[in-house]
Amino acid sequence: MLLDLGDGLRIRPWRRDDLDALLRHANNPKIAGNLRDQFPHPYTRRDGIDYLNYVRAMDVPMSLAVEYEIEAIGGIGFKLGVDIARLSVEMGYWLAEPYWGRGLTTRAVIAAADWAFGNYGVVRIFAIAFSHNVASMRVLEKAGFEREGLLRRSAIKNGLVLDQVMYSKVR
Repeated sequence: MLLDLGDGLRIRPWRRDDLDALLRHANNPKIAGNLRDQFPHPYTRRDGIDYLNYVRAMDVPMSLAVEYEIEAIGGIGFKLGVDIARLSVEMGYWLAEPYWGRGLTTRAVIAAADWAFGNYGVVRIFAIAFSHNVASMRVLEKAGFEREGLLRRSAIKNGLVLDQVMYSKVR
């Protein structure tokens, strides 16, 4: 699986040789602060090795690297719904801070969502952002996701109880 988005931007499976780039870019409190607690900070070498081993062992790719100019600079992941939610998938993503504000995340989210619709057999993709993460909400809006609602006091991050905003894209 490889999605070539042009201008050096690609979405592809994680590789073992992505470890150094993953450690360099993921070890950022600004990134970890906007993701679930399962994305650690500090992001250690052991975290990187464990993560790459985990995602590379998946039968169905659920976590992909965002590559720019031959280096992994972020990730996009999916979590398939089960039971009555089996036609939905949750999407999460992150991008290295030096690449923020260039439109790369929006392009990657658009392409990954299209890929997910075609490969997972789902009819709905949703993403949830902390209400203070205006940049992520803007990415989702530019990628064609629609705001569904505010999940009041629905998360705790770094000791703070936070609101979250849910977005979705349907086919």
